[in-house]
Amino acid sequence: MPETVFYRDLAYVFVAAVLGGLLAKRLGQPSIMGYVLGGILIGPFTPGPTLTDIHNLELFAEIGVILLMYSIGMEFSVRDLLTVKWVALIGGPLGLLLVVGLAVVVGRLLDWGLIQSIIIGAVTSLASTMVLSQLLIDRRELHSEHGRVMIGITLVDDLAFVLMVVLVPVLTSMSGSQFLSIARAFGEGLLILAPVIFIAAKLVPWLMARIPDTGDHELRILIALALGFATAAATQALGLSLALGAFLAGMIVSQSEVGHEILNDLLPLRNSFVALFFVTIGTLIDPAALVSNPALLAGIVAVIVLGKLVIWTAVVSLFRYSMRTALLVGVGLTQIGEFSYVLVRVARDSGLVDTDMYSAILAASLLTILLNAILIRAAPGWLDRFRLTRARPGEAEAQAEPAAEER
Repeated sequence: MPETVFYRDLAYVFVAAVLGGLLAKRLGQPSIMGYVLGGILIGPFTPGPTLTDIHNLELFAEIGVILLMYSIGMEFSVRDLLTVKWVALIGGPLGLLLVVGLAVVVGRLLDWGLIQSIIIGAVTSLASTMVLSQLLIDRRELHSEHGRVMIGITLVDDLAFVLMVVLVPVLTSMSGSQFLSIARAFGEGLLILAPVIFIAAKLVPWLMARIPDTGDHELRILIALALGFATAAATQALGLSLALGAFLAGMIVSQSEVGHEILNDLLPLRNSFVALFFVTIGTLIDPAALVSNPALLAGIVAVIVLGKLVIWTAVVSLFRYSMRTALLVGVGLTQIGEFSYVLVRVARDSGLVDTDMYSAILAASLLTILLNAILIRAAPGWLDRFRLTRARPGEAEAQAEPAAEER
């Protein structure tokens, strides 16, 4: 029966998450690494237990995206985002364009086609909000200066992703009128969303403040979940991303007096679904792609790790951040993840990339997630060896605060 298959697959996922998480902990590595490796072991490309219906589990794993971004929104404040508005709103698109330009240059050297180079640039320009957020939470650096900058940039990535998904299928036949129609629809979505968010920001804190009077703990959780999922669904219906909607809902709830209590209540549920999400990512990756086309894989990884490190460090430096902060942001953005998977799949289904390139990009995502986890962990220690990149007094305080406040 289909239900039996689904629950068996779900059991495989959580067992893989437990085993992978234990292995990562034993090796002193972030849990994300263990979850992804566990997913590879139960994927269709390796022997042993294999998931039957990955698509249904991918939809289920979207709950992890919503819960994680919802909780991050609750931990952030409008003030946190306003402090990085210029580097996010101006530096974010600038960095994305520079990454695409770099991919075109590398593509000329490696004989990629122009369209393929542009697609590789678009795919590699998107950093995974899920991966980055989880690593920052694990290191208690979500509220640090570089953490705020990275989250601000990845939120701009989420908006850019929406445009890319629409543009990629018509890339070879794009006309000026089509571009204007897409831009108009995107703008209309934002205009509709803005007043809805404004009204919710006025009503939700008022509502949440009155829930404790009922003494109904479960009702408070249900209302918080309903708000998060409803806002995520609304933004998706407007053509925006689930992650953006969940983040906005979390920021609204954070303005209420019970926001911190709700966050603590949601953490166990969030962590369980986040583990499921990263295991399903691992099931998409074919380990054979790591050796089947090494030149292609090396070129893509070089753009993601070396190219993005240089580009994002330079972009953040332009906005008068210290070299330490700029380098930490550059290191944090040297990976690709969930949105990249969706975008390259759209490109493959449109016939713009072949199977080899599709597999190479998925393999590159595995390598860069693993490298990114190691680099984020090691980078502060490396930078402290050089006087030029030592934290300024204000930065040190900003990074120390979360350790006392987190959870």
